[in-house]
Amino acid sequence: MNNLDKKVGKLLVVGFSGKTVPDHIRELIHNYHIGGIILFGRNIGTPEEILTLTTDLQSEAKKAGYEYPLMICVDQENGVVRRLGEGATIFPGAMTLGATDNPENAYKIGVATGKELLALGINWNLAPVLDVNNNPDNPVIGVRSFGESPEKVAEFGKEMMRGMQDAGVITTLKHFPGHGDTNVDSHLDLPVISHTKERLDNIELLPFKKNIEAGADTVMSAHVYFPSIESQSGIPATLSSKVITGLLREELGFNGVVTTDCMEMNAIANGVGTEQGGVEAVKAGVDFVMISHTPEKQKGTHKAIVEAVHSGHIPEAMIEQANQRIDTLKQKYFDWNTIPLTDELTVPDTVGSYEHKELAYQVYKQSVTIVKNDGLLPISLTEQQRILVLCPDNGTTMQVEDKRYANLSLDEAVKEYHKKIDVRFIDNKITNGEINEILGQIKDYDFVIIGTVTLTKDNKQISLIERIGELEVPYAVIAMRSPYDFSFIPNVPVYINTYEFTYPALRAAVGAIFGKERVTGKSPVTITSLEKE
Repeated sequence: MNNLDKKVGKLLVVGFSGKTVPDHIRELIHNYHIGGIILFGRNIGTPEEILTLTTDLQSEAKKAGYEYPLMICVDQENGVVRRLGEGATIFPGAMTLGATDNPENAYKIGVATGKELLALGINWNLAPVLDVNNNPDNPVIGVRSFGESPEKVAEFGKEMMRGMQDAGVITTLKHFPGHGDTNVDSHLDLPVISHTKERLDNIELLPFKKNIEAGADTVMSAHVYFPSIESQSGIPATLSSKVITGLLREELGFNGVVTTDCMEMNAIANGVGTEQGGVEAVKAGVDFVMISHTPEKQKGTHKAIVEAVHSGHIPEAMIEQANQRIDTLKQKYFDWNTIPLTDELTVPDTVGSYEHKELAYQVYKQSVTIVKNDGLLPISLTEQQRILVLCPDNGTTMQVEDKRYANLSLDEAVKEYHKKIDVRFIDNKITNGEINEILGQIKDYDFVIIGTVTLTKDNKQISLIERIGELEVPYAVIAMRSPYDFSFIPNVPVYINTYEFTYPALRAAVGAIFGKERVTGKSPVTITSLEKE
């Protein structure tokens, strides 16, 4: 392979299936000199398996003659979007942190997250999310955002970024120039944000501007079309030189590394296509082109970019500049002396440590928000009294979420405080007959705890909750993800937001119901029904 092939290879971040290094990735490292690897849930096993995998990847890069180690990244946003599982600490996500109203928590969680990632050989985190969640109908951001205030998002994002950087992990601001005010998931289609440039400056761009000034490492582009910036119809930010070069580099002064979101998402793949999208993204000014899944598309994108340089479509100087930015970033964070390439691998004690779990739980208690309590809490039950727990049977609604963590454990959290419980899992397809059956059973219980995830106006669970309200049995609702669920069920006697369905968050919420935990969260978003009351 010639020099240009390697320089273009350095612009690729690729993913693969499995918990060991497959042959096609070895080939991409040795023959293409790819710049980075992205890991997903499919690659994540025990801490020992993760460390073995990342070490093997780096060993291949070392053998291939890399000047600097590979950048290895994950989406460890925490909360509902996380990749680390078994053995690692469950840390609170963005909106959970926002609900504590204390940016210092974002810093501390950033440090702890960074330490666990780095201990497992992951040196680049695709976080923090700087999208301002000002649209309750957003299907892809929601609780991944720190809240609806641009200033709050900027401040918490800055502290989270600073924490991870202090732990030695490269950070990513995403999704530039803002994915918060959409009602379309770019994994599925191309969202359009039609705001004026003045409005974008005041809301969407403010967190990015502040965090760039605070020393951002990388910025991830959004597959979103912004007509007020890009005049050519249907061109997503990722492929727009007016967004990447004009706005991000020139206007906001960002000199670091720009990465695309995955180029196999439908917003790109169903438009210009992944391979040609890679060409247009580099031409627009990005440094890393992320292709997370398909080996043929990874090689095809490399070939398309090389051909675009040969044909003069992309100036070779742009490839050089991108290489220099990537090298500068790698130099800042690591070299071969900092990467353990030994066969004797031991996972450091920091992963899943007692200190990290205790830190996370203290933050969860500061985040859980009692939105409404009509004098019911705390409840006091004898050992013989019975509780019915009604729990949705699935937690994920976003493409980016990891389905391994969708097993909702509200019943387990309740069992920590009261043994005499029954649980029933329900979904949106619940029939009127099943609703009547549940209502008939409820009279045998002394308290009902209902979990919701993300209600929509046609969700049958709303009808069930309203009809439970007509009975004389006391009940409480725990919204285990979207804080906006309250707007559909404003008449419930008790409503609590946890912002995520992670076990420590649910444990803190249930502890508050029983008066065993003091929770102090404040909603970082406006819930319409509260204003009506």
